[in-house]
Amino acid sequence: MRIGLLGGSFNPAHEGHLLVARAALRALRLDQVWLLVSPGNPLKPRAGMAPMAERMASARGIADGRRIVATGIEARLGTRYTVDTMRLLLRRFPRARFVWLCGADILTQLPRWRRWEEILRHLPFAVLPRPGYTRSALAGRIAHRLRRHRRPVRQARLIPGSAPAWVHLPHRQIALSSTALRAASKEPVP
Repeated sequence: MRIGLLGGSFNPAHEGHLLVARAALRALRLDQVWLLVSPGNPLKPRAGMAPMAERMASARGIADGRRIVATGIEARLGTRYTVDTMRLLLRRFPRARFVWLCGADILTQLPRWRRWEEILRHLPFAVLPRPGYTRSALAGRIAHRLRRHRRPVRQARLIPGSAPAWVHLPHRQIALSSTALRAASKEPVP
């Protein structure tokens, strides 16, 4: 199995998440994308975070249950950090070929992640465009530091299971974010 891991709060899940999942399925020739609904992101405030059940329902609402699957496996495993989730998934599914899927904004945030260098040694990743972040992320310090592991997009299908490696997957972008959706839902209706 070739599985893309798209982690996040999904507070709420939206069309942008679905667009990323579908783009990764095609470009990386994945069998599935797992929407890993985080029980609690250590880098985000708890204020404004919907309950786990609500966020799971939101992720299931964009998933098809076959190729795009919403899962609360991190809550079941008792993990909060990607490095711990990665270790357990690699141990639990030794024959799976995983690839981490992330937006360009995450590429700039990696140094804030617990043991991020270990993650990159064991888990290849695909960076997808994010409005307002892509250009600076790809020209930034982390992309420069990891340049020897970057693969051309024509080799994207070879990425799953080949760490350390990463690829930028250009695709259509939409300017949606969970933060903006939450803010819009709080605006009074005229």
